[in-house]
Amino acid sequence: MYLSLKGKTAVITGAAGGMGLATISLLLKYNIHILALDIQKPTNKIFNNKRITYHEINLIDQTKLNEIIKNFVKKHKRIDYLVNTTGVLWFGKDISAVDLDLEIWDSVFNINLKTMVLLSKAIIPVMKKNKFGSMVHISSVDALSGDDKPQDAYGASKAAMIRLSKSLAIQFGRYNIRSNCILPGAVETPMQNRWKKIPKAKKNLKNFMPIKKIIQPKGIAEGILFLLSDQSEYITGTELIIDGGLTARP
Repeated sequence: MYLSLKGKTAVITGAAGGMGLATISLLLKYNIHILALDIQKPTNKIFNNKRITYHEINLIDQTKLNEIIKNFVKKHKRIDYLVNTTGVLWFGKDISAVDLDLEIWDSVFNINLKTMVLLSKAIIPVMKKNKFGSMVHISSVDALSGDDKPQDAYGASKAAMIRLSKSLAIQFGRYNIRSNCILPGAVETPMQNRWKKIPKAKKNLKNFMPIKKIIQPKGIAEGILFLLSDQSEYITGTELIIDGGLTARP
C-alpha cells in the first residue's frame, strides 16, 4: 500500500538512533523537512541532508525547546507531524517501586512523560493554527501488565503516556489533530545493548515469542509512518501494538 503524507514538516525526538533514526530515513523519501532532536550528538551521515535541522538538546530544558520550535516554525510556518521516541529504560536501577530510589523514579518520569507534555505544549498550538497534525508517541507493551522482575518507573511512565495521548486525541480532534501510541515489544535498539552481554536472554525471548525474531527499528518506523499518513486519518486516541504476538500469549 502506498502511503500519502500531505504534511510538509515533522519533529522527531530521540532522533540520533533506533526508532527515531529509522523514522527519519523513511520520512526523507516523502520530501518532508525534519526537525531532529536528541540529547546525543549525531553520528549518522544522514544528518548531512539539507532537509534535516538537528539540535542536541535535553528535552527537559523547556526554554531551549521552545526556542528551537519557535525558530523552526518561523522558517517553515508549520509543524505537521510529531514522532516522540524519547525514552529510557535503566536495567538494574529501575526496579520495584518498593525498593526504587525516588531520584531514579523522578528522572524516568521526566524523560519518558514530562518531555511528552513539554512537546505537546510547544507543538499543538502550532498544529491548531493550521488545523492539521498527527502525533505518534512510543510507549511500550510493558505498560499493559505488571512483572515480578519489574522496571516499575518505566512501565508506569509508559502507561501514563497512553492515557495522555488519549486525552490529547479527544481535546484536539476538532482541529484535525490526531494522537496515537505505538507499543513495541522486543526491538533491536541501543536500549537493549544488554543483549550483547547476555545473548542467552535474547535467544530465550525469541523462543518465547510467537514470531521467532526480534524486530529491527525500521519495523516500528513503518508503523509510525502509517499512523502519520492520510491512510490512518480516522485513527486517533488508540494504540498500535507491534510485538510479534508477545502480548497475545497467556
